[in-house]
Amino acid sequence: MRAGESDPTDRDGVVFVNRFLVHAPAEDFERTFSETSEFMAGRPGFVAHTLVRHVGQPGAYVNVAYWRDEESFRRALADPGFAPHAAALRALATSEPNLYRPVLRREAAGAVAGDTR
Repeated sequence: MRAGESDPTDRDGVVFVNRFLVHAPAEDFERTFSETSEFMAGRPGFVAHTLVRHVGQPGAYVNVAYWRDEESFRRALADPGFAPHAAALRALATSEPNLYRPVLRREAAGAVAGDTR
């Protein structure tokens, strides 16, 4: 973790996992998601996220987002500026959103933060 970053596995942290099934061109979804990501990254309590695309099903994506606490996450969703982003994503995909609390995190010995190899 870098200085000033929250540990996403701390007791108060939450992990938002959202599966998307896209029914529009992938480029449109990815562009719209990127705009939403930029908005959410500016909200207090946001730690990080990763959007991944299914290897064998190109229209399936999963977003995994880490938040400092549930209250920050809920405030971000209630922000009036989020509504247009949510509507734009709903126009391109269906989603299955769920909120989790971290239980266990393990990294490879000698792993460097951010190394996905």
